[in-house]
Amino acid sequence: MQVDVSTSLDMTGQRNELVTLSGVSKTFGGSTTALAPTSLGFARGKTTVLIGPSGCGKSTLLRLIIGLLTPDAGTISFNGELVTAAALQQFRRRVGYVIQDGGLFPHLTARDNVLLLSRHLRRPADQMESRLDELCALTRFPADALARYPAELSGGQRQRVSLMRSLALSPELLLLDEPLGALDPLVRASLQRDLKDVFARLNQTAILVTHDLAEAAYLGDTIVLMNEGRVVQTGTLHELRDAPAAPFVTDFINAQRTLVFT
Repeated sequence: MQVDVSTSLDMTGQRNELVTLSGVSKTFGGSTTALAPTSLGFARGKTTVLIGPSGCGKSTLLRLIIGLLTPDAGTISFNGELVTAAALQQFRRRVGYVIQDGGLFPHLTARDNVLLLSRHLRRPADQMESRLDELCALTRFPADALARYPAELSGGQRQRVSLMRSLALSPELLLLDEPLGALDPLVRASLQRDLKDVFARLNQTAILVTHDLAEAAYLGDTIVLMNEGRVVQTGTLHELRDAPAAPFVTDFINAQRTLVFT
């Protein structure tokens, strides 16, 4: 079942969506459908979670938005303007991107990883240091660990550095692809709480990919459940549970029986 989410307007007549996909699709090898034609909007200031089994298209969708993949058809709009190949570099500077295990450069210290793009853009040194102090406080990263290299940091610390790097330029959109997937449960729970706090304090528009339904329910304002390259249903966890759009929705929820509904 393909769900079409049309563009909505707020009370002032402005677009609610920061990102809008219209008929976006992607195939690999000419025959394997990674993403069927999909129309979907992502609301400003909200966290949308993409969830589903492996190979369902959620990471493909995220990579299409950031421009790591080119859609075969359809358009992607950001703040009401089409994202084109010519404008891709400028667009990416308005987007933060976090991947599993951080994706940090091993030969750079935590400080240098965070400030990499700021230095490339020749931001003033005092501005960068001030921003670094803000980010350490925001993500609860110890300032005395900034001189360490990624191999000298714990998994949770590496993810905090990755989050700081993604937030360094105050992005309008934050994309997170399985950011907590490789962490042990206690560290993961701590980072989930901190992420939720960061999103709320920054009024951040975020799109997060996860396999974990409990994580999706905790962090997401809206859950987008996908299967076989298609959006099956969007809504809150309780909406998916109480009014499933297809048998797959119920099957997926029941497969994660450890989730406690409140």
